Amino acid sequence: MSNEIRYLAQHLLHAGVSPLCERDRRVIARVARRMHVARDVNQVFDDRLTWSERIADKVAAVGGSWGFIIGCVAFLGVWAVVNAAILAKNAFDPYPFVFLNLLLSMVAALQAPVIMMSQNRQAAKDRLAAALDYEVNVKSETAIAELHDKVDRLQAQIEQLVSLQASALKDSRDEARDRLRAV
Repeated sequence: MSNEIRYLAQHLLHAGVSPLCERDRRVIARVARRMHVARDVNQVFDDRLTWSERIADKVAAVGGSWGFIIGCVAFLGVWAVVNAAILAKNAFDPYPFVFLNLLLSMVAALQAPVIMMSQNRQAAKDRLAAALDYEVNVKSETAIAELHDKVDRLQAQIEQLVSLQASALKDSRDEARDRLRAV
């Protein structure tokens, strides 16, 4: 660990680096190097997805859309009309549409876990967003603490300058008074 990181941790946190968790050390290192902590959650999360997770998300996006619902209703309507009215006596799936019921059950059995996997990934994405927000907050807090220290140092320097100026002014008055008395 570089000296600037150790100094920053000791100076701003008054505890050093050792009690910090790895994430806080990473933030301190980025602060010391003046690197950005904020990252795009979507980009970070998408970089970690496998191809099967991407497919599951697309299936969940399609399965949870109005287009899918309207398509299913249209398919069910066509199925019912074809089997009940058009083919009537020679229907391949006569009323009460047992084969259709089997197909719908299979689709639901496959679609439900895929949608749940997608929801679990969304929860993981939310946790990642919270972790990245935490890193940004820690960096902001350290930057604010650093600014407070700078302001305190500037205030001390201003007070020192005012004191020196007042002392110099008093000395110049005393000299002027002594010259007037001498004349």
